[in-house]
Parts: sequence; C-alpha cells; structure tokens
Amino acid sequence: MTSPRRDRPVERLTKDDAAAELEALAAEIAAHDKAYHQRDAPTISDAEYDTLRRRNDLIEARFRSLVRADSPSKRVGAPPSAGFATVVHSRPMLSLGNAFTEDDIREFLDRIRRFLSLADDAPIEIEAEPKIDGLSVSLRYENGRLKLGATRGDGTTGENITVNLMQIVEIPKTLKGKVPAVVEVRGEVYMTRQDFLALNERQAAAEDKIFANPRNAAAGSLRQLDPAITAERPLRFFAWGWGEISDTVAPTHQGVLKVLAKCGFPTDPGARLCTTLEELLAFWSGTGERRAKLAYDIDGVVYKVNRLDWQERLGQVSRSPRWAIAHKFAAERAETVLKAISIQVGRTGTLTPVAELEPVTVGGVVVTRATLHNEDEIERKDVRVGDTVIVQRAGDVIPQIVGAIDTKRPKNSHPFRFPERCPECGSAAVREEGEVARRCTGGFLCPAQALERLKHFVSRDAFDIEGIGEKHIETFLAEGLISSPADIFLLRDKAEALRGREGWGEKSVEKLFAAIESRRQIALPRVIYALGIRQVGQATARLLAKHYLTFDRWREAMAAAIEPESDAHAELDSIDGIGPSVAGDIAAFFAEPKNRKLLDALAEILTVEDFQAPKGTSAISGKTIVFTGTLEKMSRNEAKARAESLGAVVSGSVSKKTDFVVVGADAGSKAKKAKELGLTVLSEDDWLKMAG
Repeated sequence: MTSPRRDRPVERLTKDDAAAELEALAAEIAAHDKAYHQRDAPTISDAEYDTLRRRNDLIEARFRSLVRADSPSKRVGAPPSAGFATVVHSRPMLSLGNAFTEDDIREFLDRIRRFLSLADDAPIEIEAEPKIDGLSVSLRYENGRLKLGATRGDGTTGENITVNLMQIVEIPKTLKGKVPAVVEVRGEVYMTRQDFLALNERQAAAEDKIFANPRNAAAGSLRQLDPAITAERPLRFFAWGWGEISDTVAPTHQGVLKVLAKCGFPTDPGARLCTTLEELLAFWSGTGERRAKLAYDIDGVVYKVNRLDWQERLGQVSRSPRWAIAHKFAAERAETVLKAISIQVGRTGTLTPVAELEPVTVGGVVVTRATLHNEDEIERKDVRVGDTVIVQRAGDVIPQIVGAIDTKRPKNSHPFRFPERCPECGSAAVREEGEVARRCTGGFLCPAQALERLKHFVSRDAFDIEGIGEKHIETFLAEGLISSPADIFLLRDKAEALRGREGWGEKSVEKLFAAIESRRQIALPRVIYALGIRQVGQATARLLAKHYLTFDRWREAMAAAIEPESDAHAELDSIDGIGPSVAGDIAAFFAEPKNRKLLDALAEILTVEDFQAPKGTSAISGKTIVFTGTLEKMSRNEAKARAESLGAVVSGSVSKKTDFVVVGADAGSKAKKAKELGLTVLSEDDWLKMAG
C-alpha cells in the first residue's frame, strides 16, 4: 500500500508549489464547507476534510508570506442559506483549530505560555470535554426569556431559527434563578444514535429522505421551514459556551458552565478539569475508548483554557480562538474499487482529477467520489483505475484516498496518464515550472472556465442575483444570450428570446429583470470577489476594498500595479494579508486586456458603493500600525491582537502611509525607516497607554 501523504512532504515544497496547492485547498475546502453547513449533506468524510485543513495549516506555517486572505484558516463555516432571516452574532461564533497528535497538544500549551509570557513549566488549567457532533447554535436570553436563536452560519452571520429551537424540550424558554439581563448561550443540537435509527425507520416507511448520520439528521430537522416537523424530531441540546453576557458570573470557564447548569441547561457530564499534558492525553484516550458506549456521536475532545482573564488576553486568530483546540480521533477507513478518474476544469482553469468510486459506507456516510488533488498525488500514490483502494474519513466527515492495495491490483492495469489538453475545449493544459496544478490556457474561450466564472459572478457571496441559478447560466451561455458578466445586465435587450421558453413566462422574466436591476448598486467587496481573481476570496476582497475605498481608485491602483517594480505594486504587496503571491495574481489579472475591458463595461452599468469602514472609538481605530523589536510587557502576538481588536490595521512593513510604529528592544531597520520618514514612533509604554 502506498504512502498516505496528500502530496510531497511540506518541507520539500517550493514556494510556487505551496502557492498553487494553497489555492487548490482554499477552493476545495470552501466547497466542502458549503455542502456541510448550508446543505447538511457533506460529500466527503470528516477524515479527509481534517486532512485537507491540516495540510493547509502545515503549508501556511512554513510559507507564512503565502497565507491567503481567503484561507480556510481564516474562515468559519459557510454563509447562511436562503429560507431563513439572517442574524448578525453580537460576538463571532468561532470555529476550532484541530490537533491530531501528542506533539500538537504540547505545542498548543507551549503557544499559550509564549503568548502570555509564562514560564516554560507554568501550569495551565484546561477544561476538557467530549466534542459532540451536532449543529452549533446560539441562544439569546433577555431578562431571562429566550428571544432569539440562530445557527453558526459563517461565524459572523447565521440563520434565525428561533421558532424551531423553541420546539426542543431541553432548551429552557425561561431561565431559572437570578441571571444577567443579557445572556447568550451557545451549544450543540444533536440526536442520539438510537433516536436517529428510529427516525430513519420512520422516514423509510414513509418513503421519505433517509439521513446519512445523526449530525445530518439533527441539522436537517432543525432547519425545517415548518416548525411542526422540527417538533416531531427527537432533538437534544448541550450547552458548552457563551457569547455576549452583560455581567460576569464566574472567573473560570468551568464556573460559567456550572452557572448555566443551574439556569436549566444540560451540560456534558463527561467534562473534566486537567492541569498537565499527561492528564489531557489520558482524558482523550479514555474518552476514545468510551466513545462507542456513549448515546451520541463525538469526533474528538475539546480543550479550553479555564481562566477567563487568560481567554480574554489570548483572543483569537482569524477563525479560531487561541485558547481552545479540538483533539480529533483517528479516521475511519474502508475498501472500495476505483472505477474511473475524471477531470474537472475549475474557474481558474485548474484541472482537478476526481476518483469515481464504487459506493462504500465510511463512518455512516456513503462515499462515491474523492478528489485526487493533482497529477503528482496520483503518481506518488500510484493509484490506477480498477485498483482496490483504502478510503478514509478523517474526523468523521470528508473522504480521502489513502492509497491502493497492491495485492488486489488487476494484472492488466496501467498508470493513469494525466491529460495535456483540456478535456472541455482542447486547449493546451500547461503546468508551469515549480507549480503543482496543470491549467487550461483557454481562458474565457474554454466553456468550462467561462461557465464557472459566470456561476461565480452571480453566486450568493458575489452579486447574489435571485432567479439566476447554475442551470440558467449554463443555458444562457450555451445559447449565446451571455458571454461575459456584463452581458447579464443587458439581458433585457433579449427579452423576446427568453419569453415563451419552458419555465419562463411573463412574470418570471420580469422578476428576473427586477432582480438584475436590484444588483446594479452593489458593495465594492462583492464586486472584487465576483471577478474570480485567483487567490482573491471574500476576505481578500474586503481587505482590498478597505484599503482602496472606491472602485475607481482600486482599478487605477491595480492597473499601475501591473509593473512589478512600481510603487503601486509595492503598496499592494505590503497590505497585511496580501503578500507577493496574491499581489502577483491580482497584477496578472489586470495585465489581461479582456479583464480591463470587462471592468470598463461594469463601471458603465453599475453603481459601486464606496467602502465604509466601521467607525471605531479608540485612538488607533482605522490607523495603520507596525510593531518592531522585542516587547517586554506582552508578546508581539498579543500586542498585534490587541491592536486589531481596537480597529487598527497591523502591517508588517513601514511606509509613508504608516501611522504609528511601536518600537521595542533591539529594533532594527523598521525603526530606522520610521525616523527617516518622520513617522510617529511609540515606545512600548506609549503603546500600552494608547491601547488602554
């Protein structure tokens, strides 16, 4: 059997290899996030999903300059789906980073000590609790009464499912005892295995949908538009945390959970307070051994720093809190036959091989497909059509091919030959030196790329045009009604070609035109994201909008940034979260005349709203700040986190646009450049006063 590596070891990757693989991982993980969080229908197991995220984290740790603004490490869940009103969480519902080995947990504890400037052997109280596999929700109580309930969504915005949550008996509608005026309780809605099996029996008898596992059943039951259906489902709840709370109720995490239990919330009886690495590992091992005997599914153990003042200081990094981590269990595996290898062509022209499998159940989910990522992985694993392969679901959700079983290989098998021509348009599929991905050179001439780019343009997080789905885009493109994004806004000129078609009556046509017209005025981050520039996801689009503020200013600056040695390119590169790889892809996009022509066309037909940065109240809100040298009273990471929490933009380089440079001990060239430019230089004490 071949090695379980996704690709070559991270330490052997070149910078170009890493950039290409991070791009592919970002797109792939985003698709899986939507399948899991929006449709409650994961297409792969937790196993491969965790493997993909771990691979992404390892590459980012080695190539920090290549961390993408749309990186999975900066993203939580997926945007809310249609059907429910949206809710903006008063405090973000963060996701957790994952750990798989003893070394991962040791490093987690060491990072906390470094961040808080503790001694290497300083004890840290950690609350350890089983990680229930359900749907995370937030419950807002005002004066003791349940007022609002929402899903996690993308961590910032969720779905308002208050009525459905009120159907769950274990969620109190009124809190017991004296409680703060505002209490936002967070926890997991789940279904026991016994109730899940009984539900599926009823579903089968009624010839209705069969759920793949208890988590999907719980999520699907909770997101019913008819609350009567939710009320019929055997849903349960555990509280594991909180968001906004108007008064302090305890100094520790364990203490707050005890208060929540007194208020009427079920909490996990398996939680335990640990103080050493050995205790944590023993708890994880013991929980794994008891896993099969529990009434509900778990996929690991969560470790949380117990002291709340330390949690506050540690804060968060991107999508995850620094003070908590999930220690996952090993993946489940199964054997199946690889029937075929198909090639998919993505929006940016990347050719991605996909394994078509004989259906196999792994960890309660039927798996029929699994990505093979790229031609190097196929070659290294020596995976061939007809092979019996090992499929695993890491962390119990996403599928991955571990390798082939050589002893079961057909005698007439032969290695897979990766196509050198695009299967969609016949254009050359080129793999540039140092890159992992092979890409079609057809651009918009390639129907697959044109189609995917148009689908991306109208997608929920881009222009979000109601009434234009993927099937409509396919039809409009195939019949010549549109060929570029700007053509969508000119469809009214072709109204007669739409009317009379199946499914397109007078009302539906006018409704479509109204939806298109409603998107002629649109926010700048959405426009930038909709263009489908390589490595520019939602987070990067927002960074660009925040920096350049207007559509015209951004276009002008990007056109100037085409020249690598220009000041405009240097400015783009210096934006925290952009870096040379992303800056290069943006410049390459603008170097194409057809892309500039598209932007000209959009500028004529759209009203792009200027970016309005949130107004802060601190002295550094909206300011650009650089830290250099060694700080004595807090770590550099803690200082950076504090600045960002106050609304500042933290940069890694000093320029004329820098507002403050905080200089610690042994400061070098950045401090010198700050003085040369006449910038405001702060000592660490000056910074601490400013930061409150």
